[in-house]
Amino acid sequence: MVSITPGELSTGKLHQYLLGAVGPRPIAFASTLDSQGRPNLSPFSFFNVFGSNPPTLIFSPARRGRDNTVKHTYNNAKANKEVVINIVNFDMVQQMSLSSSEYAEGVNEFEKAGLSMLKSELVKPFRVAESPVQFECKVKEVVELGQEGGAGNLIICEVLKMHIKEEILDEKGFIDQHKIDQVARMGGNWYTRANMGMFEVPKPLSTLGIGVDSISAEIRNSKVLTGNDLGKLGNVERLPREEEIQDYLNENSEIAKLIKSRDINKIHLKAQEILKQEKPETAWKILLAK
Repeated sequence: MVSITPGELSTGKLHQYLLGAVGPRPIAFASTLDSQGRPNLSPFSFFNVFGSNPPTLIFSPARRGRDNTVKHTYNNAKANKEVVINIVNFDMVQQMSLSSSEYAEGVNEFEKAGLSMLKSELVKPFRVAESPVQFECKVKEVVELGQEGGAGNLIICEVLKMHIKEEILDEKGFIDQHKIDQVARMGGNWYTRANMGMFEVPKPLSTLGIGVDSISAEIRNSKVLTGNDLGKLGNVERLPREEEIQDYLNENSEIAKLIKSRDINKIHLKAQEILKQEKPETAWKILLAK
């Protein structure tokens, strides 16, 4: 057995061991507003429910280990005392992952991830319309666990209102654990799908992806491509150049023939097939070909 004393290895390595051992971890998809009223959206897997009277949720936007900076969510929740915690299901996991990219302060991750802002009833931060369950919360307390990189910051939230999509309820009116189709974080790039098992979601680019908001309306409004597909397309650093697209068509005559057919649905189906192979750059060549 390997025995580890925390002080004897780097925070980064300890972090990997902790997250590899403690899982699956539910995901708090936290929506806040900054001091200028600008939306912010970010996922956190240090999260759980801690009581029902009063209903209490706690999540932790920890200090970054590499440079000891804090996240926008932490600053917003501490300053404004309001947050919406949205539950993540499989249908939105790619968009959730894209939103975790470290966009600059003031950038709207709802737009970058292609998710819909839904007005809350009792708090100012927006809900994620695609989320199966949304908790409007007031921040009761913020507990700082340390001042060094990797230290947690417990955001203790009281639930003021809970919103549940009717389609995930069972015949008794409670949440059907198969229908809600939740996902949870494991170690590294790994997630688990509650009703199926483990699957992998590559981390967002270390450089910023273009975001779903940079995708043309024709593609965003596709009858074929899903939110997860758009999340993958938004997680590329740049779009392919015209010469790259032409080279691809020259090497793939069947694809070139498909493009000439101008059958949008079939073209999008082919791009979706390529996305399932985790090749978003190639999918873009198909979608942008003329």
